[in-house]
Amino acid sequence: MSHEPVSIDDKIYQSNDKRAMSVRELLSSFRRQSIARVTDLHIKVGKAPCFRMDGALRITEAAPLDAKTIKRMMKALLDDHQVQTLLKTRSVNASRLIDDMRFRINAYFDMNGPAMAIRALDTNLPSIDFVGFPNNVWQDIAKLTQGLVLVTGTTGAGKSTTIAALLNYIAHHRPVHIITLEDPIEYELKSDISMISQRAIGRDVPNFEVGLRDCLREDPDIIFVGEMTDRESATWTMTAAETGHLVFSGIHTRDASGTLTRLLDMYPPDRAEEVANKLAHSVRFIISQKLVQRDDKAGRRMAMEVLNNTYGVSNLIRQARSDQIYSLMQTQTRDEPGQRMSTMERSLAKLVAEGIISVAEAERHANHQPVLADELSRLNLK
Repeated sequence: MSHEPVSIDDKIYQSNDKRAMSVRELLSSFRRQSIARVTDLHIKVGKAPCFRMDGALRITEAAPLDAKTIKRMMKALLDDHQVQTLLKTRSVNASRLIDDMRFRINAYFDMNGPAMAIRALDTNLPSIDFVGFPNNVWQDIAKLTQGLVLVTGTTGAGKSTTIAALLNYIAHHRPVHIITLEDPIEYELKSDISMISQRAIGRDVPNFEVGLRDCLREDPDIIFVGEMTDRESATWTMTAAETGHLVFSGIHTRDASGTLTRLLDMYPPDRAEEVANKLAHSVRFIISQKLVQRDDKAGRRMAMEVLNNTYGVSNLIRQARSDQIYSLMQTQTRDEPGQRMSTMERSLAKLVAEGIISVAEAERHANHQPVLADELSRLNLK
């Protein structure tokens, strides 16, 4: 990349014969449509800018982008350290506050050249009501003082939003020290009664492993690990939960039982029993979520599966019998402490019953189609 400085207001993209656009103008599409509907912008050589709207990709009718233009866009959005990291490692994560909007940026290279995925984030911290928990399980989580809370789902399922809502609530109701390790920082947490230390991977600390090892010496009450991606980060995350801290983290899995299987699979078979015991002891809740298309109005709504690590669940985790956990989630559903579990199918059926989503949308997102059919029949919906 050239050393020429580039501003977000420079007209660097010739979108059509009559108009040249700046990066700021390109990003303004998020504001016009609202980030509740337009969530991502994809920049790629040979393609026009592509937005994700209501969960679906929509390619604009503007001119295709070339490598030179995309590199200038990167220069406008990334600082010098991030540009050097990109050139060295071929990808980099960053966040940027522009006007009143925060953007999460992943810049990378593919076979055609430079590319970016840009996600718009609300600068207003999400509330518990905004997340839309299926019951009052959030109250139980907010009272925890130790253990591991995992929020799972695919990319774009709102994992960071759910965790931010929980941390924001705790920060305003308990005088605690919260340390976050994020790549990059997505929501800026603030509170007058809590102390909050947010650290960006690559800028404030080299990696999750070092950050976790260091923060155990920094007197935290609550730790947020942006994502458990490998054995090292998973080990340190579980260690932090075992040593008397409340730890939140995200992981890319489809459902609660699959999350346990994924964590066990990170380790060699000779450590399976040890890791199963660690999980049985440390895990408190696993929340698996999906964003589903609304039928009552434009936008999407959260469907959420909740696993509470009760005595019975803990025994199954210890025995590595995660396939039998689902049946407990189907029965221990009363909205009271010690239960408050929900399968994804029950959550989807409830949204259908409330007129929020269609039966077809529920069927598209169900993990177990026969169970969804039973849940819909139970509610006289099918």
